[in-house]
Amino acid sequence: MVIAGTASLLFAISAGSVSVPWDELWRILLGDRAAPNYTLVTELRIPRALTAFACGGMLALAGALMQVLLRNPLADPYILGVSGGAAVGALSTLLAGLGGLWLTGGAFLGAMLSMLLVFALAHGRGAWTPTRLLLTGVVVASGWGAIISLILSLSPDTTLRGMIFWLLGDLSQTPRPMLGAGMLGIGLLVALISARELNVLVFGELKARTLGIGVGGLRLRLYVLASLLTAVAITIAGNIGFIGLIVPHLVRLVVSHDHRILLPASALLGAAFLVIADTLARSAFPPLQLPVGVMTALIGVPLFLYLLRRSHQ
Repeated sequence: MVIAGTASLLFAISAGSVSVPWDELWRILLGDRAAPNYTLVTELRIPRALTAFACGGMLALAGALMQVLLRNPLADPYILGVSGGAAVGALSTLLAGLGGLWLTGGAFLGAMLSMLLVFALAHGRGAWTPTRLLLTGVVVASGWGAIISLILSLSPDTTLRGMIFWLLGDLSQTPRPMLGAGMLGIGLLVALISARELNVLVFGELKARTLGIGVGGLRLRLYVLASLLTAVAITIAGNIGFIGLIVPHLVRLVVSHDHRILLPASALLGAAFLVIADTLARSAFPPLQLPVGVMTALIGVPLFLYLLRRSHQ
């Protein structure tokens, strides 16, 4: 997985509408400012590739955590409505003619609002169960979907294209990659601390409680961590689907079910997957750039179906 991640980054910074030869690429990485494509690589491609790496890792890690939290193989980072809240916040700022930090702030605030809303409604006065959390999240996500449709219907044509690109994932306007990398590192560290408990939780709450695991506290940590990872990824890159659903399953099919291995492997594979998808999205039809979410689905669906078929032979 480490080799795949490194190879994806090298592919991302060398490929594009302007190809960078390998000998020149090494000179640039060693600090040769006289190289013809030095500015292209250092100021455009490297920050974008690192941002895609961090966002892909966060989405895959969040998906793996959600699937354990909800005990549902179809769970993904967006199933509890975090993406819907972020989309409403982001599209509202675009509708108001704002961008830049306003867009980033609106998306993050919307995601946090959705996280708190789902948690408050799912907890209520009764027990907080995976089924109740899932149902609440699905209903809230449906509500956000209705608001998104309303915003798109009211938007002028001049802003509609930008909204559609954001909804399908857009890495063309990315902030400094250190934010995503820092959140990915912190999230992976926190998740690995609970990896042994997750290995027990997948066999049921009763067994986990019998072995002395505080299920309520563990659920809360998983929910908050997965939601924060999703919120930061969406804030940086928009709605990029598919990664959080499929990548953890690919790791289970090919690598391991042990969360001490599954969590870092999912993060690395998700990171490499999004880097490659983004590189293909920006270089397949130059000078046009495809939404990266479209490319992740085009690559991932047949790959997953092939591995699934192979695993049952």
